Amino acid sequence: MASTETTAPKDPVRPGGEPGKPAPHGDMAGLEAGLDALDTVRTRRTPLRQTLTQKVLPPVVAVALVLVVWQVLVWAKVTDDYKLPSPGAVWGEVSDAWARGTLLGYIWTSVSRGLLGFLLALVIGTPLGLLVARVKFVRAAIGPILSGLQSLPSVAWVPPAVIWLGLNDAMMYAVILLGAVPSIANGLVSGVDQVPPLFLRAGRTLGASGLRGTWLIVMPAALPGYLAGLKQGWAFSWRSLMAAEIIASSPDLGVGLGQLLENGRTNSSMSTVFLAIFLILVVGIAIDLLIFSPLERRVLRGRGLLARG
Repeated sequence: MASTETTAPKDPVRPGGEPGKPAPHGDMAGLEAGLDALDTVRTRRTPLRQTLTQKVLPPVVAVALVLVVWQVLVWAKVTDDYKLPSPGAVWGEVSDAWARGTLLGYIWTSVSRGLLGFLLALVIGTPLGLLVARVKFVRAAIGPILSGLQSLPSVAWVPPAVIWLGLNDAMMYAVILLGAVPSIANGLVSGVDQVPPLFLRAGRTLGASGLRGTWLIVMPAALPGYLAGLKQGWAFSWRSLMAAEIIASSPDLGVGLGQLLENGRTNSSMSTVFLAIFLILVVGIAIDLLIFSPLERRVLRGRGLLARG
């Protein structure tokens, strides 16, 4: 009777090992590190010359081009001098305001109001947006009202705010809140709506539900939409403040950029008008570059959408 021999299965050949022997732990770690490296974006510090060429030079060229066209229009006498002052005349207004020590005062009066009003809108708009996004009844009741308020021009709130609160800083902040809160809340609602349901289910499985799930799962996932709402909320805050300062004037309120613009119109000084417009633009650009652009880059980097440099 023939005997049957059973052959034990041979161990498979593992990477970096020999037949019948398990692969060394170090080789497996190296393999995993190599696979991870395939998904890793190799980054390096951006050279200063490249930064200047790609980020600084384009806006400088654009501003220079605008100034050249502006000066050419003045030389061509397309309109009267009192209607279109030269860049040199506007720069003279800047120098005079600096010499009098009032230039920084104009800027700080408006910037302090705008930032404080925006922070108040942030404190109110964030929980309101979460409530609208997470509670169906609240969304059905308040959602359309928020959208309507967002489309309402901020200048429409100035007359009733003056009648209700008088000519004071409280009136300014009320106008800012009515302009900014709907944008912040709607931005957060939009961000929450785009959170994948899988994230929420995974969070509940790991024990992150209720307020804990909102803080750890919903808010980080909704950050891009929320950030877009914040940027729009700041834009509405700044516009609302300028409208309030232009319409409501009082010695007790001080002279902000909006009031400076209105003073230039009242005195028929186009140089002052252009100075106010220039300062309003500079503040808006500076806030975007110093606050919102770094936040946006950080969010994009956290999601692997922007190389670290």
